[in-house]
Amino acid sequence: MSLKSKRCCSRSSLKLTAALVLVGLLAGCTPSRSPGPAPLRVGVALYTQNDTFIATIAKKLEQIALETEQEEKFQINLSILDGRSNQTAQLEQIDQLLDKGCGVLCVNIVDRTTAAVIIDKAEKAQVPVIFFNRQPVSEDISRWEQVYYVGASARESGLLQGEIVLRAWKEHRAELDRNGDGVLQYVVLEGEPGHQDALLRTEYATKPLTDAGVPLEKLASATGNWNRGQAAARTEQWIRELGGQVEVIFSNNDDMALGAIDTYQASGAAPLPLVVGVDATDPALEAVAAGTLYGTVRNDADGMAQTMMELALALYKGEDPAQAVALTDGHYVWLPYRPVTRENLAEFTAEQAP
Repeated sequence: MSLKSKRCCSRSSLKLTAALVLVGLLAGCTPSRSPGPAPLRVGVALYTQNDTFIATIAKKLEQIALETEQEEKFQINLSILDGRSNQTAQLEQIDQLLDKGCGVLCVNIVDRTTAAVIIDKAEKAQVPVIFFNRQPVSEDISRWEQVYYVGASARESGLLQGEIVLRAWKEHRAELDRNGDGVLQYVVLEGEPGHQDALLRTEYATKPLTDAGVPLEKLASATGNWNRGQAAARTEQWIRELGGQVEVIFSNNDDMALGAIDTYQASGAAPLPLVVGVDATDPALEAVAAGTLYGTVRNDADGMAQTMMELALALYKGEDPAQAVALTDGHYVWLPYRPVTRENLAEFTAEQAP
């Protein structure tokens, strides 16, 4: 190598070294950027997404998570899994959510008798768990201080159904009492066997009527497992067996109520009984507007999703949950039901509007 080349290389090396030193000095003078807060990871385990009301809650959670991200200025990751009505599958999904590092679990449990297993898994991982809409027994809820339940009183929903029918009986008795015998003949579409909401809604739906002295005759009841198709099949059987005797159909939820209406409309059987449901889903509100579903009872999907997010946020921040939501007995958040008929339907359709 020539002396000239050596000098050029030497100058280049000096320039490179000086540049690197300058970069290092500048880096040292620049304030270091501390990483933002860790994301809030929320695992959501659903008993099934085929349930219209549960699917609505999941959609609302996604919407509220996006809004909360913008307000709080940190990331919220939702992992929503469908248990497909299989408790074994849901338990495996709980393990997956814990393994993913979820900091809060929201569980719509398949089988409420297995809540203790989920709670023990969550406690071992020190991850708070919020059950919603399907209530575990109180002994399980009290197993650990970081177990919560968000939902509404099934007893109240049954009573409100009964009050809707009682008012119809008082105001339109001649129309409702089709055979003129002074007795209200009814059938019941029940949710799944042993489910607390199904038991309580069925038990209390007729109480306002009996308390008011309305003579009742129960013609039949059948399990529809909260499912529109199953309810349609049960109703088809009733139409064959009971003909036009049915004056009222009490349904433990809207999907089953709509299934009953589907069958009456498809079969041409007349007249359509007075049908009442629970949840006030969008399809149910449309049926109320059309006059095929006489009434329903609003189960607050928006409020349930909002409450779970507020509770999860407080737990994530290490704040007192009782300051974020209205806790009862340290574990429960109870949301009110509201009756819906064509008379007050506008209130609810306005609330559901985007």
